Amino acid sequence: MSPALDYFSHFEDSDTSLSQNTTVPKREVYYNARLDPNRFLHGPLSTNPATRLRQMLARPGIVVAPGICDGISARCALEAGFTCLYQSGASTTASRLGQPDLAIATLNDFVQAAEMVCSLDPVTPVIADADTGFGGPAMVGRTVKQYARAGVAALHIEDQVQTKRCGHLLGKQVVSREEFLTRVRAAVLARDLIPGESDFVIIARTDSAQVLGMEEAILRLKLASDAGADVCFIEGVRTKELLEATVTALAPKPVLVNVISGGLTPSFTTEEAEQMGAKIIIFSLVSSVAMVHACRAAMHALMKTGTDFSSAQGMDPKQFFEVMGLNEVVNFDACAGGSAFQTI
Repeated sequence: MSPALDYFSHFEDSDTSLSQNTTVPKREVYYNARLDPNRFLHGPLSTNPATRLRQMLARPGIVVAPGICDGISARCALEAGFTCLYQSGASTTASRLGQPDLAIATLNDFVQAAEMVCSLDPVTPVIADADTGFGGPAMVGRTVKQYARAGVAALHIEDQVQTKRCGHLLGKQVVSREEFLTRVRAAVLARDLIPGESDFVIIARTDSAQVLGMEEAILRLKLASDAGADVCFIEGVRTKELLEATVTALAPKPVLVNVISGGLTPSFTTEEAEQMGAKIIIFSLVSSVAMVHACRAAMHALMKTGTDFSSAQGMDPKQFFEVMGLNEVVNFDACAGGSAFQTI
């Protein structure tokens, strides 16, 4: 493995926006000219999903990424016209394992899900939850490399303890500021060591607002930005004013906001979030919760009536498979000279 380039400069922090009780360490500021947002302002959108996401971040407009949990939800999101997808850790844990978001899913669970989702439309950027990075710096690095290899455009890594939980549940615990920054530095270093100059996007997430307060949360994200994070994600921000203050404090770094109906963050619309200055908005459980409601209704109807006629709503098997890409597969087979699917 070749040695990593040193992208850090060192200087004293002159930020006076934090209270005098907050100790601010010397700042080591990462800068990689190749990843400067100005380089992504112009030109056609790339077919590389990570590069494409950087272009979307550098240009006007908010990036809207609905949370998907499996192939069906991903297909529905693409059919609806979304240009970015979010692989939620909670949704992946629920759909693959039938378990709650309590640090039960493993790196392999997340990577296998990502490989499938990214294969459906390799151009569309997928932002994927990476929880705590699944271990120490070496494991964080391995996570970044496996996500990038799977076709993921960006991941977010957080400061919860290893026995983490959904960011919108109570009782969260976070690691020290330095341990969080070690995770971020490991992710950035691993990205920079990927052969071919990867544009993979590193998103730093803090859950510390509910544990240590907004001041500490903003400081952690400032330091994560200095450590090389491309985007900052404050989980569980409770008001419009707090989100606006976060955006202002971290500018010009893009800020991601996570909206879950009934969660800690108000149900901001995409337009409202954009007006507040957020650059990415994700709706983590939009598909999973909808599926629970729809599937419950279908199962109860089947139990009550003895038929699936009402829940099918007129969709026959072929129509279902068309949502799953039937026509693309049939056309590909025919172009290759196959004849198995001439009648379907």
